[in-house]
Amino acid sequence: MLGGVCIGDGDGLSGHSDGDVVIHAVIDAILGAAGLGDIGEQFPDTDASLAGIDSRRLLAWTMKLARERGLRVVNCDVTVLTERPRLSPWKPAMKASLAGLLAVDTGDVAVKAKTNEGMGAIGRGEGVAAMAVVLMESR
Repeated sequence: MLGGVCIGDGDGLSGHSDGDVVIHAVIDAILGAAGLGDIGEQFPDTDASLAGIDSRRLLAWTMKLARERGLRVVNCDVTVLTERPRLSPWKPAMKASLAGLLAVDTGDVAVKAKTNEGMGAIGRGEGVAAMAVVLMESR
């Protein structure tokens, strides 16, 4: 899962939840912007009830926390670093998925994919990284 979209049927990423690094990066961006710490503080991997959980549920809970602070997402910009799979075919679906989860228009979400040019663990295909930035405003 990346950005709430099933990417092929190969090996997935391991993690305490479903391993969706894109959604996890978005969650961290929202939590940071709202002054609510990070994903590990809100959803610790020591909480057995979160084992294998769909990251979309974690994002829904994060959105609720932000709303309780009087905040809403204005836009979101995500960069995914991976050698493979190539994400171009899935970027529109990821963008639509994130827009729905964030309650914004698809035009307010950017999903970019970059390779690591063969360098390091990501370049060797041993992992995927994602970075996200969100703009939030008070309601």
